Amino acid sequence: MTKVNTYLNFLGNTEEAFNFYKSVFGGEFTYLVRFGDMPMEGDPIPESDAQKLMHISLPIGDDFVLMGTDALESLGQQITQGNNIYISVHPDSREEADRIFNGLSDGAQVEMPMADQAWGDYFGSLKDKFGTGWMVNFGQPQEASGTAG
Repeated sequence: MTKVNTYLNFLGNTEEAFNFYKSVFGGEFTYLVRFGDMPMEGDPIPESDAQKLMHISLPIGDDFVLMGTDALESLGQQITQGNNIYISVHPDSREEADRIFNGLSDGAQVEMPMADQAWGDYFGSLKDKFGTGWMVNFGQPQEASGTAG
Protein backbone atom coordinates (compact mmCIF):
# COMPACT_ATOMS: atom_id res chain seq x y z
CA MET A 1 0.00 0.00 0.00
CA THR A 2 1.24 3.50 -0.79
CA LYS A 3 2.28 5.58 2.22
CA VAL A 4 2.14 9.36 2.46
CA ASN A 5 4.35 11.48 4.75
CA THR A 6 5.18 15.15 5.26
CA TYR A 7 8.51 16.55 4.03
CA LEU A 8 9.76 19.86 5.45
CA ASN A 9 12.41 22.11 3.91
CA PHE A 10 14.45 24.49 6.05
CA LEU A 11 17.05 27.15 5.28
CA GLY A 12 19.97 25.68 7.23
CA ASN A 13 18.35 24.75 10.55
CA THR A 14 16.83 21.34 9.80
CA GLU A 15 18.92 19.60 12.45
CA GLU A 16 17.83 22.10 15.11
CA ALA A 17 14.17 21.74 14.08
CA PHE A 18 14.27 17.94 14.06
CA ASN A 19 16.00 17.78 17.44
CA PHE A 20 13.13 19.92 18.72
CA TYR A 21 10.51 17.62 17.10
CA LYS A 22 12.31 14.61 18.57
CA SER A 23 12.13 16.21 22.04
CA VAL A 24 8.37 16.65 21.60
CA PHE A 25 7.42 13.34 19.93
CA GLY A 26 10.21 11.05 21.15
CA GLY A 27 11.66 8.27 19.05
CA GLU A 28 14.90 8.02 17.14
CA PHE A 29 15.99 9.25 13.73
CA THR A 30 15.84 6.35 11.27
CA TYR A 31 17.87 8.10 8.60
CA LEU A 32 20.27 11.05 8.73
CA VAL A 33 22.62 11.98 5.91
CA ARG A 34 24.60 15.16 5.36
CA PHE A 35 25.27 16.77 1.99
CA GLY A 36 29.00 16.16 2.44
CA ASP A 37 28.38 12.41 2.76
CA MET A 38 26.80 12.03 -0.69
CA PRO A 39 28.42 12.11 -4.13
CA MET A 40 27.06 15.09 -6.06
CA GLU A 41 27.06 15.65 -9.82
CA GLY A 42 28.54 18.90 -11.07
CA ASP A 43 30.14 21.37 -8.68
CA PRO A 44 30.99 20.01 -5.24
CA ILE A 45 28.99 21.16 -2.22
CA PRO A 46 30.72 24.15 -0.57
CA GLU A 47 32.45 23.26 2.70
CA SER A 48 30.08 25.63 4.51
CA ASP A 49 27.14 23.40 3.45
CA ALA A 50 28.77 19.98 3.88
CA GLN A 51 27.37 19.41 7.40
CA LYS A 52 23.85 20.51 6.50
CA LEU A 53 21.23 17.78 6.23
CA MET A 54 20.36 16.27 2.88
CA HIS A 55 17.75 14.04 4.53
CA ILE A 56 16.46 13.18 7.99
CA SER A 57 13.55 10.94 9.05
CA LEU A 58 11.72 10.82 12.38
CA PRO A 59 8.96 8.21 12.74
CA ILE A 60 5.98 9.49 14.71
CA GLY A 61 3.69 6.65 15.68
CA ASP A 62 3.33 3.50 13.60
CA ASP A 63 2.33 4.91 10.21
CA PHE A 64 3.81 8.40 9.85
CA VAL A 65 7.33 9.68 9.19
CA LEU A 66 8.27 13.35 9.44
CA MET A 67 11.10 14.03 6.98
CA GLY A 68 13.20 17.06 6.16
CA THR A 69 16.14 18.66 4.41
CA ASP A 70 18.16 21.86 4.32
CA ALA A 71 17.55 23.93 1.19
CA LEU A 72 20.95 25.15 0.02
CA GLU A 73 21.29 28.63 -1.39
CA SER A 74 24.58 27.41 -2.95
CA LEU A 75 22.42 25.08 -5.12
CA GLY A 76 20.03 27.89 -6.03
CA GLN A 77 17.32 26.65 -3.64
CA GLN A 78 15.17 29.22 -1.89
CA ILE A 79 12.60 28.96 0.85
CA THR A 80 9.57 31.19 1.08
CA GLN A 81 6.48 30.69 3.18
CA GLY A 82 4.42 28.03 1.44
CA ASN A 83 7.14 26.23 -0.53
CA ASN A 84 8.81 24.55 2.41
CA ILE A 85 6.41 21.59 2.66
CA TYR A 86 6.08 18.61 0.32
CA ILE A 87 3.81 15.61 0.39
CA SER A 88 6.07 12.57 0.14
CA VAL A 89 4.48 9.50 -1.48
CA HIS A 90 6.08 6.06 -1.04
CA PRO A 91 4.63 3.54 -3.52
CA ASP A 92 5.23 -0.20 -3.41
CA SER A 93 6.83 -0.45 -6.87
CA ARG A 94 8.68 1.50 -9.55
CA GLU A 95 5.66 1.09 -11.81
CA GLU A 96 3.34 2.61 -9.21
CA ALA A 97 5.88 5.42 -8.63
CA ASP A 98 5.86 6.20 -12.36
CA ARG A 99 2.04 6.07 -12.52
CA ILE A 100 1.67 8.51 -9.61
CA PHE A 101 4.43 10.84 -10.83
CA ASN A 102 3.11 10.89 -14.40
CA GLY A 103 -0.41 11.62 -13.15
CA LEU A 104 0.75 14.49 -10.94
CA SER A 105 2.95 15.83 -13.77
CA ASP A 106 -0.06 16.99 -15.82
CA GLY A 107 0.47 20.77 -15.95
CA ALA A 108 3.20 20.56 -13.31
CA GLN A 109 6.65 22.09 -12.92
CA VAL A 110 8.92 19.02 -12.70
CA GLU A 111 11.86 19.71 -10.41
CA MET A 112 13.52 16.28 -10.62
CA PRO A 113 12.26 13.65 -13.07
CA MET A 114 11.90 10.11 -11.76
CA ALA A 115 15.36 8.53 -11.75
CA ASP A 116 17.63 6.28 -9.71
CA GLN A 117 19.41 8.41 -7.12
CA ALA A 118 22.81 8.26 -5.41
CA TRP A 119 21.17 7.21 -2.14
CA GLY A 120 19.73 4.11 -3.81
CA ASP A 121 16.07 5.02 -4.27
CA TYR A 122 13.98 5.81 -7.35
CA PHE A 123 12.86 9.42 -6.81
CA GLY A 124 11.30 12.47 -8.44
CA SER A 125 9.78 15.77 -7.30
CA LEU A 126 7.45 18.36 -8.77
CA LYS A 127 5.05 21.21 -8.03
CA ASP A 128 1.65 20.29 -9.40
CA LYS A 129 -0.55 22.66 -11.39
CA PHE A 130 -2.03 23.90 -8.10
CA GLY A 131 1.38 24.71 -6.57
CA THR A 132 1.48 21.71 -4.21
CA GLY A 133 4.91 20.12 -3.78
CA TRP A 134 5.12 16.35 -4.25
CA MET A 135 7.97 13.88 -3.84
CA VAL A 136 7.57 10.34 -5.16
CA ASN A 137 10.09 7.91 -3.66
CA PHE A 138 10.31 4.18 -4.22
CA GLY A 139 12.81 2.65 -1.80
CA GLN A 140 14.65 -0.23 -3.42
CA PRO A 141 14.21 -3.50 -1.49
CA GLN A 142 17.22 -4.13 0.72
CA GLU A 143 18.53 -7.35 2.14
CA ALA A 144 18.04 -7.78 5.87
CA SER A 145 21.38 -7.16 7.53
CA GLY A 146 20.53 -7.75 11.16
CA THR A 147 21.48 -4.18 12.03
CA ALA A 148 19.46 -1.01 12.24
CA GLY A 149 20.73 2.10 10.57
